[in-house]
Amino acid sequence: MATDVTDDTKGEDDVTDNTHPPTGGSARLNTSVAHNARVWNYWIGGKDNYEVDQQVGEHVATMFPVIREVARADRDFLGRAVTHLAAERGVRQFLDVGTGLPTVDNTHEIAQRVSPDSRIVYVDNDPIVLVHARTLLTSTPEGVTDYIDADVHDPAAIVERAAGTLDLGQPVAVMLLGILNFVLDTDKAREIVRELVAAVPSGSFLVLTHPTFDAEYGGEGNIPAMEFWNENAVPPITARSHAEIASFLDGLELVEPGLVSCSRWRPEDGSAAVVPQLGAVAVKP
Repeated sequence: MATDVTDDTKGEDDVTDNTHPPTGGSARLNTSVAHNARVWNYWIGGKDNYEVDQQVGEHVATMFPVIREVARADRDFLGRAVTHLAAERGVRQFLDVGTGLPTVDNTHEIAQRVSPDSRIVYVDNDPIVLVHARTLLTSTPEGVTDYIDADVHDPAAIVERAAGTLDLGQPVAVMLLGILNFVLDTDKAREIVRELVAAVPSGSFLVLTHPTFDAEYGGEGNIPAMEFWNENAVPPITARSHAEIASFLDGLELVEPGLVSCSRWRPEDGSAAVVPQLGAVAVKP
């Protein structure tokens, strides 16, 4: 049975004055085709998904059993990276591009737990995420959250609209978690990263995760799984090599331990298994 996508949206009383209403057009949901945001939600144990998402998600998981561990590792990486930046690097502004569906411990919740005055802008152009955007638009009285409906392929629009909430003269953490894999042209993906990083000052950070097909990370199974995905779900996706993913970080200084399996980036559990999803945090000199 399909999940009612309106069940979990929060009422007006849950939204502080320090939020901006979602911008963009009306959400139009297509529940006849599996969609990444909903399938990812299914893999991490969420309920904002439909039968078609569950079916495709189960089939991919049968082909590539580690995918659920990848989804959880990516989410855990977000928590560790945001905590590190807010607590140890003093970052107070976050531009989260490719937000996905709200779940436990979203970026603003993690950052504002460390520093209540943190300002967060979420960016996505997925209709179902827009439906749930109000859940993201909660904030401490001292901080601000905003959501803009924009496409990663249009970084200029993202920067222009984010500037309404963020002070782009001060450091910003640009977060691209599991989003560049939907930009199929690698040169275009590099251009997007360069444009976003160019818009923020020295001392800003890039936070990145991306699936890999490299065998040393157990990524060979990504190839047939993504072929199935591209035939049966949207949007199309690609994996890349470590070298290709590293090229997105050119000109930046990697924070230790560098570009690694995201499960191995400053893990709380040193025995965490390697997953074929690379992660890195880098600072703009």
